[in-house]
Amino acid sequence: MKSDVIILMANYDKTSSFGKGSNKGPSSILKCLDEQIEVFERFTKTKPIEELKIERKNLGDLNNLSPEEMVEKINVEFSEAKKNTKLPILVGGEHSISNGVFKSLEKNSNNITILQIDAHQDLRNDDSDYNNKPYGKYAHSTVMRRASEIGFKIVQVGIRAYSEEEYEYSKKNNIKVFEWNNDKPKINDIINSIETDDIYLTLDVDGIDPSHMPATGTPVQGGLEWYYTINLLKELFEKKNVIGADIVEVAPKENDSLTEYGAAQILYNIIAFNFK
Repeated sequence: MKSDVIILMANYDKTSSFGKGSNKGPSSILKCLDEQIEVFERFTKTKPIEELKIERKNLGDLNNLSPEEMVEKINVEFSEAKKNTKLPILVGGEHSISNGVFKSLEKNSNNITILQIDAHQDLRNDDSDYNNKPYGKYAHSTVMRRASEIGFKIVQVGIRAYSEEEYEYSKKNNIKVFEWNNDKPKINDIINSIETDDIYLTLDVDGIDPSHMPATGTPVQGGLEWYYTINLLKELFEKKNVIGADIVEVAPKENDSLTEYGAAQILYNIIAFNFK
């Protein structure tokens, strides 16, 4: 019997360029899910943990792998999860773990849009412009460049920090960017910009305002407010077919559980919205 959900814990933080610690994100998020999140999900009035078959798999310490080895490991694990569940969810870990998912979905890339919630475009070709010992094409700042090269359509939401290289690349490659400022885009405009029925959701918590998600490696002022985020996710699951998701870049801080709690709540909301 297939699981309804498989949560893959991707403990990887090798290429992070500022604050470290996102390899500890998965365990902190799932601890909050187990101990703090209300079983009764208030928006759908359901109890996903009691009503669904939810499995989880800890992929172990991935920091001992090279970036290329990590991507292949995630590819294999996500591909296996797809066969055995209705909704695979990857919990990280830095954003480069999503490369493994994109490799797994590569054959259907022309029919899938990636909805990216993020403060950054992550469209660098490599990390040599800011790293004296660059990790190359699988650095965390390059993940959406690799997705674009594979052939996925991309819609970016919350963007408010980018290089000239990334700006030019997004313009040349028809990436839809909802840059964040005082004039917030309408949620329907975001949903309507998505051309495919099938969606993969990648949510970097620094896309959300750091007043809600402070514990992340590269925080940027501004970002999506809490209920804007929830309403966007509700509309996404109502209007589109979400085939998978990831939540990345939670870097826990001592005596501050707000970020992992918020990530756990979003994880639970995603499950509830998908199966309501």
